[in-house]
Order: sequence, then C-alpha cells, then structure tokens
Amino acid sequence: MSRRVALLGKPVAESLSPPMQNAAFAAAGLDWEYVALEVEPEELEPAVRRAWAGANVTIPYKQAVAALCDEAEGEAVNTLVFRDGRVLGFNTDKEIVAGIEAECVCLIGAGGAARALLPGLSGEVRVFSRRREWPPDASDADLIVNATPVRDELLVEPRAGQTVVDLAYRADGRPTALVAAARAAGCEVVDGYEALLRQGAVSFSLWTGLPAPVESMRSALGLAP
Repeated sequence: MSRRVALLGKPVAESLSPPMQNAAFAAAGLDWEYVALEVEPEELEPAVRRAWAGANVTIPYKQAVAALCDEAEGEAVNTLVFRDGRVLGFNTDKEIVAGIEAECVCLIGAGGAARALLPGLSGEVRVFSRRREWPPDASDADLIVNATPVRDELLVEPRAGQTVVDLAYRADGRPTALVAAARAAGCEVVDGYEALLRQGAVSFSLWTGLPAPVESMRSALGLAP
C-alpha cells in the first residue's frame, strides 16, 4: 500500500503541490501519493491526527496547526513530520527568501504565511495588512514580499532595482499582477511557482530523508531548468 502525504488547507483545489510532489515521489522511486484535502476549521485536528506519512499546511491554518504540534519550529509551520507518535512542525517557507539580502522589506500580509517568512528575512521589515497599516508603502524597500493570496490586484508598484517575491500564483501559468509589473520594471523576481518549489523541496527531504529531485519537481511545474 502506498504511503500518503496530505495538503491541509482551504481552499486547496488549485494547488500545484500535488503534481509537483507526486512527480518527486515517482522520480525517487517511492510508492507515495500526495493528496489535497480541504478541511474546515473544526476538522483540522482530526485531519492532522490521521495516519499520514507527512503533510503540508496552507492558508489559513499555518498558525493554528503549530499549536497542535508536539514540537513546532516557530509560531507558524507549513510542514508536518510524524515520528514516533509525535507531530513535528517545520517551517520550510523561510527557504523561499533564504539568501536574499535586503536592508528594508515591504512585507504584505500578516497571516501565517507572512509569519513563516519572517525568520528568513533580513533587514528592517515593515508589515502591511488591511487590519493594520494600509496601503503598502514600498518606496524605500529593496525587497517586496507578497504573502497574501491576492493575484489580480497590484498592491504596490515595483520599480527597477527592487527584488520581488510573490507567494501567490495562478494554476494556469499566467503571472500575477505583481509579478507582471515587477518583470516589466526589470526587477529580480521570485514568483509563486519558484516559491512553491523552494519550500516543497525541503518538505520532501524532511518526509523522506532523501535529496529532493528538484529538476523533476521543476518540470512538473512547467519551469525552465
């Protein structure tokens, strides 16, 4: 019987994690299956307690699931490892921004995704959300990070010389409004597909103990080598 890994969140229907991780399992010769499971808030704990080989957690549960872990890497986690009857929570999202040097960061969003990125961000971080400071101001920033699901609205106007990281993506491959504007401005860009790949590769290794077959994962996302 194949081992199963779950993506827990709401919504999850458009996630590209299943094809990416299933391609990785196939490339590694593992009889594993990655499935997307949409869960309501009251279903989260029972879903976590099921007999998974591993799990990812996405919007809106990255903070809530940390509280369900026996041991958690920070207050927001996106990867669960089940070991010796214990639930271990890891934050592989921080790998998305690892190595990006910045003196001033415009971080858009204040939910679990934003909190998961914070440990990987350097420099002064200004957090913008509709419940706090709004609209976002990236005029002094050298790094703009969109940690919200917003895809069609241009929340800030990027300019040349800035680096832009956008966690959001469209399943059909079209760029988000922010990514399109950033590329047009000549920015260095990490789009949602590259972000998904970076965190997903680390998750794969945590579950399996094997190096991630990154090129197979990249190919499954339609990304160039």
